[in-house]
Amino acid sequence: MPRWNLNYMKLRDKLLLMYVLSVFIPIVVTNVVFYNVTSANIRSQKTRDAGMALNNLKNDLRVTIDQGVGLSYSLYTDPVFNDTLSRSFQSHFEYIDAYNSYLKGQFSGQLNQGIRWYQVYTDNSTILSSGYIDRLTDVVRNSDWYVQFQAYSAPYPALISSDQMLSLVQRLDNLDTGGIEQLLKIDLNMDMIKQYFHNSGFDGKVYLLDPGGHIQFSNDPTAEEAQIGKRYSEIQFPNKMIPFELTYTGINYLEGWSLHGVMDEEIVLKEVRKSRSFVVWLACINFVLPSIIIAAMSRSIHVRLVRILKHMKKVKTQNFQTIPPEDARDEIGQLTMEFNRMTETIHNLIHEVYLADIQKKDLELKQQQAQLHALHSQINPHFLFNTLESVRMRSLIKGEKETAKIVHNMAKMFRKSISWNQNDVTVQEDLELIESFLQIQKYRFGDKLQYTIEADPAVLMYRIPKMVILPFVENASIHGIESSPGVGIIQLFVSMENDQLHIRLTDNGIGMSQAKLEELLNYLDQNTDMGEHVGMKNAYSRLKLCYKNHFTFDIQTWEGEGTRIQIKLPLDPSAMSGD
Repeated sequence: MPRWNLNYMKLRDKLLLMYVLSVFIPIVVTNVVFYNVTSANIRSQKTRDAGMALNNLKNDLRVTIDQGVGLSYSLYTDPVFNDTLSRSFQSHFEYIDAYNSYLKGQFSGQLNQGIRWYQVYTDNSTILSSGYIDRLTDVVRNSDWYVQFQAYSAPYPALISSDQMLSLVQRLDNLDTGGIEQLLKIDLNMDMIKQYFHNSGFDGKVYLLDPGGHIQFSNDPTAEEAQIGKRYSEIQFPNKMIPFELTYTGINYLEGWSLHGVMDEEIVLKEVRKSRSFVVWLACINFVLPSIIIAAMSRSIHVRLVRILKHMKKVKTQNFQTIPPEDARDEIGQLTMEFNRMTETIHNLIHEVYLADIQKKDLELKQQQAQLHALHSQINPHFLFNTLESVRMRSLIKGEKETAKIVHNMAKMFRKSISWNQNDVTVQEDLELIESFLQIQKYRFGDKLQYTIEADPAVLMYRIPKMVILPFVENASIHGIESSPGVGIIQLFVSMENDQLHIRLTDNGIGMSQAKLEELLNYLDQNTDMGEHVGMKNAYSRLKLCYKNHFTFDIQTWEGEGTRIQIKLPLDPSAMSGD
C-alpha cells in the first residue's frame, strides 16, 4: 500500500485542505484573540483616559485655588496694607482718607475668573465697614468657616468648605498688629469649579475630599443633598467599579486634599460590546473574501495549465506557435515564458547565427575607427606644441622676450592640462599653472592687473583635483577685472587650518548683484548643461564628485566693490605627494 503523499492528491482536494488549515482555523483563532485583545485595550484606554481627565481636573482646581493664594500672599506681605489695618485712627475722616488714598485704589476689585469675592475682617474699632473691609464681629466669629479656621495655626492660607462654598482664609499677622485680629477670606468661584467638574471628561463620579476624608464637592447630582460632608469611606458603591485617587502633595495649603473618581465598569463593557458586532462582521468578511480568492486562484491555475498542455501538443507536429503573453510572474507564468523562449530559440537558431556574424564584423570596424581617432589625438597636440615652440623661438630671435615668455606660458599650460595622467595634482603644481595663466593675463592687461599668490609651505605637497582653482581665477580676471575702470587686484591665499585646506580668492572687480549671485549659485548646484560659466561649473561639479558633502564653497560679492570666494577642502595626510 503506497504511503500518503501530497503529489497523489487532486488539485481540488489540495485547495480544500489549504483552505481549512490556512484560512478557516486561523480566522477562528484570530477572531477570538482579537476580541480579547480589543476588550483589554478598550478597558486600558478608557482607564487611561479617565486617569488623564481626573489629573486635568486636579490641575484646573489647583490653578483656580492658586489665583486666590496669589491674592492672599500679596495682601499678607504688603507692609503698608497691614500697618494701615492695625493703625488706630483718630477719627472717621482720617480712616476714610486712608481708605480712599490707599486701600480702595490699591486692592479693591482685584478679582479674576477663579475668585468670586474676598473680604478683609478686623476687630480694629477705628475702622469702618467699607468695600472689601469689614468689622470682625461676634456674628462673624460664630460662623461655620471661622470656627473651622480656628483649628489652623499655619502662616499660609487654609482651604475651608462652608455652606457649599470653598474659601481661602489667612491671618494677616505678617507684622505686629498690636493685638488686633485681622483675617482675609477669599471665596472661590464655585460656578467655575462646577464647570470644571461637569466638563472634566471623566466617565463617572468625581468627589473632592478634605484632609479628614469628607466629601466637599462632587459632580454627582445626589451628592449635593445626601453626601456633602459625609465620609467617603461610608459610601457604598457597586462591586464592578473602577476607583481612581489623586492626592495633592507638596502644597502646604492643599495638603491632604484629594480627588476620588469612581467609574462604572459597565461603561467599559458597553464599548466592548459595541466592538463585538464589528468583530462578527470582520469574521464574515474574512470568510467570504478568502473563499472568492481561492476560487479565482483555482480557476487561474486550471485554465493556464490546460493552455500550456495544448501548445505543447502542437510542438510534436513542428508547429512552434507561442502562447499569447500575459502579465503573470508565478510559476505557471514562468513556465509559459520558458516555453515561448524555447520555441523562439529553435525557430530563430539559423537567423541568430547570421546575426552574430554581422555583429562581429561591425565590432571589428568600430575598433579600427577607435584606433584611428587615438592616432589623431596624439598627432594634433604634438603639432600644436611644435607650432608654439616655433613662435616662441622666432620671438626670441626678433628680441620680443615678453611675447616669447607668454607663448612659453601658453605651451606650458596646454602641455600640463593634457599631460597630467592623474585626476589629482599637488597644490604646488596647480599654483604653478595659475601663475602661468596670470602671467598671460598680465601680458593682456598690463599695469591694470596686479596679483599676489601666497601659500603655506605645509600644504604645497597635498594633492587636490587638478584645475579646480584656475576657473575661479579666470572668472575673476575676465569677468571681474576686465570691466573694472581702475587697477584690478587679484589675491590668492592657500593655507591649512584644522586639518582643512583653505583657499581664499579675492578681487576688487565689478562684483555682482544679489540676484545675479543667487542665479549663479543655483546654476552651479543644479545638474544642468554647461552655460556661460562653464569652467566654474566644471570645477564645482568635480569638487562635488570628489568630496561629496565634505567640502565648503562660499561666494561673497559686493556690487561695484569686488568678490571673495572661499573653498575649504578636507585634508587626508595619506594624500600627500611622496615626490
